[in-house]
Amino acid sequence: MILAVDVGNTETLLGLYAGSEVRRSWRISTQRHPTGDEMAITLGGLLATEIDGLASIDRAVIASVVPAIDRSWDEAFDQLGISNRRIDASSPLPVILDVDEPASVGADRIVNTLGTRCLYARNTIVVDLGTATTFDCITADGVFLGGVIAPGPRAGIDRLHQFTSKLPSVEIRQPEKVIGRRTVTCLESGVFYSIVDSIDGIVKRILDEWDPEDPLVISTGGLAEVIAPHCRTVDRVDPYLTLHGLICADEHLEREGRSS
Repeated sequence: MILAVDVGNTETLLGLYAGSEVRRSWRISTQRHPTGDEMAITLGGLLATEIDGLASIDRAVIASVVPAIDRSWDEAFDQLGISNRRIDASSPLPVILDVDEPASVGADRIVNTLGTRCLYARNTIVVDLGTATTFDCITADGVFLGGVIAPGPRAGIDRLHQFTSKLPSVEIRQPEKVIGRRTVTCLESGVFYSIVDSIDGIVKRILDEWDPEDPLVISTGGLAEVIAPHCRTVDRVDPYLTLHGLICADEHLEREGRSS
């Protein structure tokens, strides 16, 4: 089996794949300054819940947007005896980064491009709801055209809580009504619908400017299943799109006999 690891700024998503099917997945907090030992303990503990444990892992494939902890991941894989390959802008993948600074494109956006090409083969906007909300414009044949980076779903809540004396922090969830009758319900409504409507607004602006044929809008990321069903512009929710892209990258590199 292949272990796919998507290291984000706030959370890390891991998926254990048998072929193209995800067998198990875990979402853990991304530590800011972990040691290799700490990462090995965390990873080993997760994989120990599997029937064959570490022996079932052929290798790992990883995409990270947190360079400061890349070394700790490498050390953890080494301790656990798991070979791994890292995916980034230098990886020889069947995608084209048609932007001004290809080397600066995040690994997650590259992997989303490949995952979209492999799974859907349509002109697609990927709305990835993470620490930042990214909107990736991807053609049917796997060309990344750029997109939008906006504050993530929790940014507004954290800023309100930080700079106001009496406004509490709230969870991101659909409120019972738009019009709240208490401070908390007013906040819940404002937070939720500002996220939903900002997604719909940005997607509409992208479609007006890009004007692709037969577009598909996919949402992924930790809060996609909470927010995306309420967005008028989102066609599909795929919480594992980035992991699927990592598996597609690994399969391609294996076929080509290359390593990243």
